[in-house]
Amino acid sequence: MEATRREFLRGSLGVAVTSKYHGTAFWPAAGAHEVAYGSSNFGAWIEDEFGLPAFQYTCNQTTDPRAVTQVQPGVLTPTEHVHQVGNDRIIALASNYGHVRVRQDEGSPKFLNDVDPETHQFGGGLGYLTDGEEALTTCYDGSNAAFERIFGIGYYRKKVRGAKYSIDQVISAPFGDDPVLISQATLTNHSGAAVTIRWLEYWGCQPYQFSYRAAIESMTGIGTQTKLRRDLGKRFSHRIVQIDGSKGLLEAKQFEERSAQEEAAWERAKAMLRANPNGFTAPVADLRTGTEFESFDLPQTFLASLDGPVSGFSSDAAAFFGEGGPANPSGLKQHLDGKIDASEKQTGLLLERTLQLAPHQSHTVRFLYGYLPEGFALDALIAKYEKAAGSVLSESSRTWKQKGMRFDVPAEPWVKRESTWNHYYLRSSQTFDDFFGEHILNQNGFYQYTMGFQGAARDPLQHCLPFLFSDPEIVRSVMRYALKEVRDDGSLPYGIVGHGVVAPMASDNASDLPLWLLWTVSEYVLATRDIDFLDEKVPARLSSTADRTDTVHNLLERCYRHQVNDVGVGQHGTMRMKVDDWNDGLIYTWAQKAFKECVQTSESVLNSAMAAWVFDKYARMLDFVGASPSLAKELRASADQQREATRAQWNGKWFKRVWLGPTLGWLGESTLWIEPQPWAILAGATTETQTRELVRNMNNLLRQGPLGAAQMSDGPDMRDKGGTNVGTLELGAIWPSLNQTLVWALMGVDPAMAWDEWKRNSLAAHADAYPDIWYGVWSGNDSYNSPLNKRPGGAANEPYFHGTDFPVLNLHSHACSLYSATKLLGLEFTRDGLDLNLTLPLDSFRFDSPLVGVVKSNGSYEGWYAPARAGKWTVRIAIQKGSAGKFSHIEANGKRLPIQNSPNGSIEIAGTSTPSKPMRWALVKE
Repeated sequence: MEATRREFLRGSLGVAVTSKYHGTAFWPAAGAHEVAYGSSNFGAWIEDEFGLPAFQYTCNQTTDPRAVTQVQPGVLTPTEHVHQVGNDRIIALASNYGHVRVRQDEGSPKFLNDVDPETHQFGGGLGYLTDGEEALTTCYDGSNAAFERIFGIGYYRKKVRGAKYSIDQVISAPFGDDPVLISQATLTNHSGAAVTIRWLEYWGCQPYQFSYRAAIESMTGIGTQTKLRRDLGKRFSHRIVQIDGSKGLLEAKQFEERSAQEEAAWERAKAMLRANPNGFTAPVADLRTGTEFESFDLPQTFLASLDGPVSGFSSDAAAFFGEGGPANPSGLKQHLDGKIDASEKQTGLLLERTLQLAPHQSHTVRFLYGYLPEGFALDALIAKYEKAAGSVLSESSRTWKQKGMRFDVPAEPWVKRESTWNHYYLRSSQTFDDFFGEHILNQNGFYQYTMGFQGAARDPLQHCLPFLFSDPEIVRSVMRYALKEVRDDGSLPYGIVGHGVVAPMASDNASDLPLWLLWTVSEYVLATRDIDFLDEKVPARLSSTADRTDTVHNLLERCYRHQVNDVGVGQHGTMRMKVDDWNDGLIYTWAQKAFKECVQTSESVLNSAMAAWVFDKYARMLDFVGASPSLAKELRASADQQREATRAQWNGKWFKRVWLGPTLGWLGESTLWIEPQPWAILAGATTETQTRELVRNMNNLLRQGPLGAAQMSDGPDMRDKGGTNVGTLELGAIWPSLNQTLVWALMGVDPAMAWDEWKRNSLAAHADAYPDIWYGVWSGNDSYNSPLNKRPGGAANEPYFHGTDFPVLNLHSHACSLYSATKLLGLEFTRDGLDLNLTLPLDSFRFDSPLVGVVKSNGSYEGWYAPARAGKWTVRIAIQKGSAGKFSHIEANGKRLPIQNSPNGSIEIAGTSTPSKPMRWALVKE
């Protein structure tokens, strides 16, 4: 765990790593000769020209065996590693091979430009420079040692050098909500002679939908879900027209109907599901009006030159790539032919620019690629970016640098880098769901790109929590999405697939989903003081009643009633589990012998512990608003009941996990499961003695590897079901979603352990501990295998997944670190202000966000609180015992005041704020 790994720089593209696990590091400028902690054998963290973190990817994946990941055939190939380029609507997966796939979610989630060599489809963003003799490309095939790749905030940079020429291509997503990418290429003539060169820009057209129907159909044996999804993409024909003014090409798709044999296969798949009601996938219900598993009316795509007319164009991707493929296209030897056949299948958008370059001259060409959802017009987008193209990258970078929350610890500079990076990855994961009419923070990763579903409903609600502090409009959009999902009985669907289809899964009978909505909305109102949100009227999208609308306030109460009445409690007074709680795989792993009994009688200690905390939070929010005092009283009584039910399951060492029913009994008696433990502490279900015992056992049994705590200890519950394949998934993997709650709970018990746990769950810690695993460096999975597994640090590899399928771009690897950073401050929003626990064992730090700030420097503290509504607020600060005498005074909005202590020993500072003027406070050292 404390092993040191050192490598030394060799060559301009080499990697130098001097790192001590959880030790200090630095955030070096580009070109520095030593690389920051948290780099890996795939590259190094640098600072780019905009003062932002970037990852310089240096691995030659075509020859380096460390680049190989055993993946199920699907989106990624075994040696493909991807970076995310995005804004608030569009996402592009930038490949280490040079291409990008563009994701678009209106209608149903999909790639607009698949990578399918069989049909000459190679994503997009590939560029080619030629003078008729020398040719350069930004497609990486490993043959050019002078090929650089940089994964940046909002962009992907590719730099390649040849004998006479060089290319510096940047593909970026403009900050904001526009459905476009900009590709700019700076072309340099390094020779001493004037030259005429051609630049060719390529973007593909074949869609790849993340079809859940294909996942279901694959169970009949007619093909893999990847093949079925790709076959669906091939059923679209393409019509290409020129954009006026020789600016580029506009593409539209037309779907060809499915055959009778294909529809028959779909009916067989549905029949199989009806015959297997205990499976993870449930029978397919009749589709509601306006919903569909797949989209057939796809948006138009376009490619336009922004700074000059094109000299050539073509849509014939097959002729252009020919036998040479993307690294050496056959069609590069001649000018594009102007062919834009209306019904072409192997179609691409190809534009050509002819340029004259003087000796040693550089010239930049810029292109706009995008799609046209409702509300966007081609002419307006082109006009906007013709004016702004030259400054978009720098302006977007400037905005990214200003946005979000930041956590900076001078003693460990990687913390600032990672908080900046995590905010980018989290925000750039937004897409727009036009069925619900909201932006959404899909969990992504395996769940979207492989399974093809947006879920579970709890996940976007977790992911939006960091934006409480910086971008409340994102939180509101995610909450509205969830509120529109609320059904007539107050339940939420487990997930959504396609266009508004409730995912046909047995987990749609989940027990915990309303708790996450109650938590998020209550936290939002208490944090921002936006009480008007509760009166918003929200249209129901999944109701059986046409045109039903209701206020947020009423929908929350409906969710609460569902939780206490429909979910209810079992024979032990503990909240029922039904098909699942947070742990989606528990019942399928441990209860197959008594599945129906378990669904009917199971009880979840996790649900009870979490409900005790959530109901208290909901009541506190109602107290602040001054609404529904009788409901607030009822909530506190329900919280007390769940607290007592949780306390009853203490076994002397920890809390039991779940009652599976009379046949199977309890899990968690002889094996420590982490899920309910932090919530029990947070909910006040433990005595001080129990808290200390519980933390000691979690530390000794769960925190034994270089990463965060494992989900369960090495005990009978694990071994009886996992055999030799343990320490993975719900058999004891490491889950950031669970460990963010652990950090939160530990902060009130052992701040040093909380700080250590937070660091262990970072990307930097994973890269340092497992430098030969590419995922977990700049983005990661929702869980990692523990040291008990045969592949520690890796992603799930048990038979269900047929290998590590899509182990990256999961939002838990970014959101959980950001939100739990606020808990390192002990930050809790109260009825009249906020509480802070400033006992983190650091000499100095800075937490910076528009809503809340906390700074420690030279032994003194200062901060601010800037809610949306004016008011008088009280900040209560807990400090280390015996340290109160070290401070001379407090300050409230610049006014010096004597120190005031609350009854519990914390220091109180009261002050006012307005929407334009935050409340500022200080606790000043003697």
